[in-house]
Amino acid sequence: MSGFLWTGEGEQAGHSSCPRVVYGTTENSPVTFMNFPEDTLEQKAESVGRIMPHTEARIVNVNTGELAELNTPGELCIRGYCVMQGYWGEPQKTFEAVGQDKWYRTGDIASIDEQGFCKIVGRSKDMIIRGGENIYPAELEDFFHTHPQVQEVQVVGVKDHRMGEEICACIRLKSGETTTEEEIKAFCKGKISHFKIPRYIVFVDDYPLTVSGKIQKFKLREQMERHLKL
Repeated sequence: MSGFLWTGEGEQAGHSSCPRVVYGTTENSPVTFMNFPEDTLEQKAESVGRIMPHTEARIVNVNTGELAELNTPGELCIRGYCVMQGYWGEPQKTFEAVGQDKWYRTGDIASIDEQGFCKIVGRSKDMIIRGGENIYPAELEDFFHTHPQVQEVQVVGVKDHRMGEEICACIRLKSGETTTEEEIKAFCKGKISHFKIPRYIVFVDDYPLTVSGKIQKFKLREQMERHLKL
């Protein structure tokens, strides 16, 4: 089996008062990746750093369960002293998150490069599968935020009889700005792969939110399917 597994080395754990980029989850108590002072500005801007000491990370192909190649997106898994023992009173949920091999499945889609820097691409439950191609909404959202008229964007997959899913970009424009679906699609051409250009562009004023202010993508997906009459 080809693939790569990263183990944190003790010498990475230096002390510094400068701000750092970190990544972690409550189940991992909570930080598992961190940028360090010696990292370049580019490495700090484009990654969540490298694995913490005494902790292991691996990227797993979401379809086959095998280790993924370098720079290839897959589900990020963590193993080490930091991983929780389990969810209180929920053994089935614990088994789904942490297997007998003690690898915690984060549900985050990420890639790791040759130097061990980790880039978070999105959530596995948000991944769009269009005609067999895996498409990560976070990648497209980052791209659309480079458009001068776009204030905010959320990308979701909506059902399609032929392709399984199609891409729908829900765009909130900056105050006073106007544009069209055709202009947005023209902006995409030559900059992203053709199969990643959304079939549907919908302009919105807001998004469905949780009480804490997080966007509820499953509700947004339902709204778009009703709006598009799918």
